[in-house]
Amino acid sequence: MQLKWMEDFIVLAQTRSFTRAAELRHVTHPAFGRRIRALESWAGTALVERGSSPVALTPAGDSFLENATQVVRGVEGSREEMRSVAGRQARTVTVATGRTLARTVLADALVRLQPVLRQGEVRVLTGALAEIVRMLEHNEVDFSLIFHHAALTFRLDGRQFAHATVASDKLVPVSRTDARGVALHGFDVPGDVPFLSYARTLAMGRMVEDLLVNNMQAPRLKRHIECDSADALYEYVLRGLGVAWLPWSMVQADCKAGRLIAVGGRRLEIRFEVRLYRPKRRLGELAEAVWHAMTPR
Repeated sequence: MQLKWMEDFIVLAQTRSFTRAAELRHVTHPAFGRRIRALESWAGTALVERGSSPVALTPAGDSFLENATQVVRGVEGSREEMRSVAGRQARTVTVATGRTLARTVLADALVRLQPVLRQGEVRVLTGALAEIVRMLEHNEVDFSLIFHHAALTFRLDGRQFAHATVASDKLVPVSRTDARGVALHGFDVPGDVPFLSYARTLAMGRMVEDLLVNNMQAPRLKRHIECDSADALYEYVLRGLGVAWLPWSMVQADCKAGRLIAVGGRRLEIRFEVRLYRPKRRLGELAEAVWHAMTPR
């Protein structure tokens, strides 16, 4: 059974004329009649009263007309929906990244990309490093924006994926200041310093742990609060709860304003790059424009 047979039958039921229905379906009268007979053969019963003028439907034809109309409408609706989805996909760029990079590096990039994105939209998905890499490998996103540091390891086949460094930043240990502008929690005073740490599953948590384990001059810290959100740790630092390693791009303004202060000096800073990864295959027009705008030659 072919969908066009159902469409023929619906037009015949509307016009009640083989001749007129054949004209509307852009086929010859004999060809149209053969298609109606083929539909009846598939149905196993007559759907049209032969010899009647105007054309009349059999009781089976009346019953089939309702079902055929629903099927054709459903197929047409699905086709329009698929076209709509395809159109949205062509105008959408999907980026997977971590929550902190979404707030910092990606936020800055989106401001610069406004001229490119004027006719499209960006869909941002956040998750842990392993999930971000997995989404790229399974073609669920156009790009993955990822920290690059020696403490972080993941595998992406260089034959299938390309990358470019789009930013650099550093994690800096910071504390709230008191009324005199002095750190509430510093490394130059006796005793353990309350440590506001990332969950060890986070990329930034692994970078900080790498520093503390491998740095002979690491300060004495007492793990006070552990959290999987840099935004939350930032708020905890502002409330004077302890010291956390936060991205400089996140706390720079607060340090300049005197609300926060970097403690420990450069020896305790953790520098890292931010890389944008993509498949080497050709992406959509908008995604390619975003890639070229973010990775100028």
